[in-house]
Amino acid sequence: MHGCVTSTGGAPCSSRALTVMEYAISTEEYQRFRRLIYDKSGISLGDRKQSLVKSRLSKRLRDLQLSTFSEYYDLIVSDPKGEEFTRLLDLISTNKTDFFREPKHFDFLRDRILPELAEEKRIRIWSSACSTGEEPYTIAMTLFEHAQNPDQWDFKILASDLSTRVLDQAAAGTYNEDRFRDVPPEVLRRHFLRGRGGSTGLFKVKPHLAAVIQFRRLNLMDSQFPIKNPLDLIFCRNVMIYFDRPTQETLIKKFHRHLKPGGYLFIGHSESLQWVNHAFKSLAPTIYQREH
Repeated sequence: MHGCVTSTGGAPCSSRALTVMEYAISTEEYQRFRRLIYDKSGISLGDRKQSLVKSRLSKRLRDLQLSTFSEYYDLIVSDPKGEEFTRLLDLISTNKTDFFREPKHFDFLRDRILPELAEEKRIRIWSSACSTGEEPYTIAMTLFEHAQNPDQWDFKILASDLSTRVLDQAAAGTYNEDRFRDVPPEVLRRHFLRGRGGSTGLFKVKPHLAAVIQFRRLNLMDSQFPIKNPLDLIFCRNVMIYFDRPTQETLIKKFHRHLKPGGYLFIGHSESLQWVNHAFKSLAPTIYQREH
């Protein structure tokens, strides 16, 4: 479709008229993308997501100067590094997160888990879908704020995501000040540096917080995870809503294997394991424990 800018009086288009490509995605093309996304990421797109996929990917097709969604599909599957598929997931996914989101989980970490490990003074946590890093940094802040004598503890947090783009943002540890609306000012001062000059309005994570977190690209659909030692706690929040039930059950079994007996699993407030076969004990609507 071609369009041009005219005056309100209907003057003729100038020779510098704007050309806009309008894309259409056929049902067959959508189903190909749907199968690819499911096979590689576990994300299950319903029949009603076709218009969403079209709208979110059309700009990418224009940027790449492609004519059809089939051309874009061929580009993705022929990319040996998988970088374009990662970009695809970034475009169709919502990486919405905040510091201290769903605070009852951090209250539970403070009030129950840390006291249980106070004698051992060692904790291993996995933030399994860390997005831009607010979750693992919140975990680290909770540990430093509430563990008794935190300098004597051995803290380690694995923070993973499928998207290299959000992982790069997370590892940089720099955020606009409006991201900290739910962080008490004194906690913010202890754990983040305030930007000056050209960095005014930005906050950068302090080294002590960054030192306990390892960021790593990891696909939750992998058959094996690169985790050697049993974990005390796994965060997997607001991810399984994108998975169908068989995928959820497979993932929950893998989480169970990687938690030590007595370890905990946190899921998102909009999620439930009620209809999923699992071996966890339910402690609260979104908090589960491996018993044995």
